[in-house]
Amino acid sequence: MRVALRLARRARGRTSPNPMVGAVLVKRGRIIGQGWHRKAGAAHAEIEALQDAAKKGHSPKGTVLYVTLEPCCTHGRTPPCTEAIIAAGIKRVVVAATDPNPKHAGRGFRLLRRAGIELIHGVLAGEAAQFNEVFNHWIVHRTPFVTVKAAMTLDGKIATASGESKWITGMQSRAHAMKLRESADAILVGVNTVLLDDPALTIRRGLGKRTGGKRRIILDSLARTPLGAQIINDEFAPMTTIVVTKSAPKRRVAVLAKRVDVLIAPARNGRPDLRWLLKKLGAENVTTLLVEGGGEVNASFLLDGLAQRAAFFYAPKILGGRDSKRAVAGAGARRLTEIIQLREVGWRRLGPDLLLTARVGAA
Repeated sequence: MRVALRLARRARGRTSPNPMVGAVLVKRGRIIGQGWHRKAGAAHAEIEALQDAAKKGHSPKGTVLYVTLEPCCTHGRTPPCTEAIIAAGIKRVVVAATDPNPKHAGRGFRLLRRAGIELIHGVLAGEAAQFNEVFNHWIVHRTPFVTVKAAMTLDGKIATASGESKWITGMQSRAHAMKLRESADAILVGVNTVLLDDPALTIRRGLGKRTGGKRRIILDSLARTPLGAQIINDEFAPMTTIVVTKSAPKRRVAVLAKRVDVLIAPARNGRPDLRWLLKKLGAENVTTLLVEGGGEVNASFLLDGLAQRAAFFYAPKILGGRDSKRAVAGAGARRLTEIIQLREVGWRRLGPDLLLTARVGAA
């Protein structure tokens, strides 16, 4: 099963809106076929493992299949894996995690048992569920799994009072931040970040190369995004969405709508309603959202209980200053009992910096 888990991880950031899945076929204690789900619409892991075995001249009859997620039993872009498993004559199926979709959970197991196949499930289930936490959240709640990312000094500052922020953290931290972008379906910032930094929100690679492919979302209540901003003028502009409210000037909205997607959201306290936005994105198969906002945007997600994970990069620096920009602003907690609790906390050294990753809120 650990081999199957390693195979599944190879497709990290490429399977959305599907889960990562790995599969291994074993005969007489030897692996005869293996595979993983590479991207949405491609063959599922079980089918890849069967095809791999066939290429090597092995029959799947009487084999044991190890798979990280309950085999699918419905017709989608690909046929049900349960049918292929039954037709192949596999004698035993060992599964890590149950399908988290409440409409399908357990159905694949029942079909396999009905066909006379021995079934074992729950092997390394915790590991399998953890690395598919994004899919599991989306399939149950139908909203994106939200990660709030920030790079800051030890005293929690992300920029000087004038807005200067490049660069607080080192190269290794910034490289890791690119991996977070690669794993996300969409990246979100507030309009103030656009006004101060003019970010591209692309994925930077070596030698100045950059790639897009990720949806870029700007929270911009009054349509203040500059017409010269690179996020609405570069080759990835079709992937940009500006979220405004009805208070935005109609002429300005019309001009922006000629270049990028403009979404008019209901307002909450004068700003786009984030709960509404998350439901909208979830319905559009955005399974994971990376928030790279300033203090107010970060606070909106964290303090309102809309974030599932925090990724905070700390540089060994102290900025100070009453007016310096904070990683998390907002009204804050009035009492210690209202403080946001973090759990499953992990620390990682990235050159001189430290990265904290944690789940947000109660389990």
